[in-house]
Amino acid sequence: MKYIFTYPAQIIYHFIRYLGALSLLLYETVCWIFVPPFKGERILCQMMRVGPGSFFIASLISLFMGMIMALQMASLMVEMNAEIYIPSIVAISLTRELAPVLTSLIVAGRIGAGITAELGSMVVTEQVDALKAFAVNPVKYLVVPRFLALIIMLPLLTVFADIIGIVGGFLICVFKLYINPALYMTMVVQALEIRDVSTGLIKTLMFGVVIAMVGCYEGLNIRGGSEGVGKATTASVVISFILIIMVDCVFTTMFYFIFGV
Repeated sequence: MKYIFTYPAQIIYHFIRYLGALSLLLYETVCWIFVPPFKGERILCQMMRVGPGSFFIASLISLFMGMIMALQMASLMVEMNAEIYIPSIVAISLTRELAPVLTSLIVAGRIGAGITAELGSMVVTEQVDALKAFAVNPVKYLVVPRFLALIIMLPLLTVFADIIGIVGGFLICVFKLYINPALYMTMVVQALEIRDVSTGLIKTLMFGVVIAMVGCYEGLNIRGGSEGVGKATTASVVISFILIIMVDCVFTTMFYFIFGV
């Protein structure tokens, strides 16, 4: 009986400690952003990895998600003679939730894992210690460019995911349900408000912070050599997924139930 109550308490304790460690790393990262020298080429290099490198898979998934949403709605709406509302439902669902969350999960699995593996390999081969020996701060040199790249490129990827997902819904509504193309676009424009898009982009900004901090923290705190790199990479992806969903839940509650955006 004692073990039943002790084990959850330990999980909560370690989770709070982990969040505290991420918060300290975030604070240090934000401080180093404003300290010269500013290496723009390193940031651009990381932006290329995050943005163009993830564009195809994020767009493909968003396209099919828009099509799936339209098909799912069609099975119900056609029976109610309400298929005209499918474009509105697809557009709002994508911009508020599906596109931001799915795009962030894709980037977490692809870029977050890569960051952890890359930094972990540098720790194992003592390259991070070499940076410290040359008076180069690892957070400034390694974490800041990846942090900025993620918070800049993830919202941009989400914008494209929104558009392509709506195009996916357009394909089903026009060629399957025979809705007039002009009517489809009119319904989408009328249904969407600025808050639908803006709240989704704000959430992706926070998701980018989560992915960057978890990936960098796990990479810089590798234990156990090359075997530890594999474990840290797996942990990075799993933790990023969990925190993304938690952050999404918190911000959705804030936007639509507390502040009434």
